[in-house]
Amino acid sequence: MEQSVDLRQQRIEKLKEIRELGIEPYPYDYPVENYAVEVIEKFADRQDFDEKEVPVKMAGRLMSIRGHGKSSFAHIQDSTGKIQIYVRKDRVGERTYDELYKRLDIGDIVGVDGWLLRTRTGELTVLVEELTLLTKTLRPLPEKWHGLKDKETRYRQRYVDLIVNPDVKKVFLTRAKLVSIIRKFLDDRGFVEMETPVLQPIYGGAAALPFITHHNALNVDFYLRIADELYLKRLIVGGIDRVYEIAKDFRNEGIDRDHTPEFTMLELYQAYSDYEDIMCLTEEMVAHTAKELHGSTIINYQGEEIDLTPPWRRIPMLDGIKDALGTDIKDMSREELLKFASEYNLEVQNGLSRGKIIELFFEEFMERDLVQPTFVTNYPVEISPFAKKKRGDDSLTERFEIFIGRMEMGNAFSELNDPLDQKERFLDQFRQREAGDEEAHMMDEDFIRALEYGMPPTGGLGIGIGRLTMLLTDAASLRDVILFPQMRPEKAD
Repeated sequence: MEQSVDLRQQRIEKLKEIRELGIEPYPYDYPVENYAVEVIEKFADRQDFDEKEVPVKMAGRLMSIRGHGKSSFAHIQDSTGKIQIYVRKDRVGERTYDELYKRLDIGDIVGVDGWLLRTRTGELTVLVEELTLLTKTLRPLPEKWHGLKDKETRYRQRYVDLIVNPDVKKVFLTRAKLVSIIRKFLDDRGFVEMETPVLQPIYGGAAALPFITHHNALNVDFYLRIADELYLKRLIVGGIDRVYEIAKDFRNEGIDRDHTPEFTMLELYQAYSDYEDIMCLTEEMVAHTAKELHGSTIINYQGEEIDLTPPWRRIPMLDGIKDALGTDIKDMSREELLKFASEYNLEVQNGLSRGKIIELFFEEFMERDLVQPTFVTNYPVEISPFAKKKRGDDSLTERFEIFIGRMEMGNAFSELNDPLDQKERFLDQFRQREAGDEEAHMMDEDFIRALEYGMPPTGGLGIGIGRLTMLLTDAASLRDVILFPQMRPEKAD
């Protein structure tokens, strides 16, 4: 800590000296004309350059400095990559070299104007004719060989993490590209992106606890949305037949490798479709995204090869549990399920519905074994309040969840559009809430009213952008694909 303070103070002294020389250490702009990767790729095959043949004007952060008396080599890093620069006193001038360049530190941001050459070792290099200080930094970057490896520090100081860990930067650029690919995929198929409220008077669309905030002017409490679902379906009622939103949702839950209180969700709804249509759309979209990012639908995630090529496996939830346990629980009553759960030492909270108990069996004995892309279908009606009942079996619903790489990736339904049935489902959720299920849905009378105006048959999907990014960047945790994840307050020094 003391060393860090000393280094910072040394840089503050250099900053003062630079200002006393009449040099502005924080100028307003710099006209960049070239970027590192662009230059390196364009001239990769050129070995010889004539004097002043190829002019370049670049800017970047100093990542290394190697002094040799009247000349010095360094590397600058811009938004695309690194390139070597060669600074000579007889080129930049004695004042610039002795008074400015020798006061620069690793991490400072500079502009260089010069010519391309290739050194004796074959490295493409900028011979600097004019050097401009663009930002004098006061804090040193992490030590070169050890780097920034403490995860908590990396998450808190992501700005430093991005500077010193190129693979981290690549993950977030991939995430941005992933979202762009998905948007284009949906736009090309006639979907329209819409915005729905983040502050909601009644939360719904998922089984989760909300964050609560107070609006002073209206003197009412609002909830940060836990899902976009009920508002997007109102748009289907309004005649926008294909709609989606990529936006932040908030759930007041714990933090682990695949859960975080603030996350990005894609939700889409397609009128005149059912969950079979949405399965086809989902597998096509994910496979297309992988192909665009990696050139293949076969990826590696955490040491396991995964084939995203459609069609994906489809397995009803009860069949999967039967395969895992060797026992068919489909016709068991709640009491029988409780007894069966005790045989497996499966802890069941008081008040859980029969469907919730079935879901516990699935989560405990099946979910984490799903490596290859799988649609788990036909969930119990008690845990699927917005899904239509399965044709031919009123105890189940036309719902599926997506599992890839031992993670749940998304959730989808043949959307319930019968307003009377929907109201009964809300009432059942109310009873589950009264029995102790804090995550059961609230009654939303306005949503019922919207359905009474008529919503066409509709298929819907919610898929986590963070988890999909984890999968397609081989990241072990959601916090590795979220720029600034939530953390406990930092302790004061």
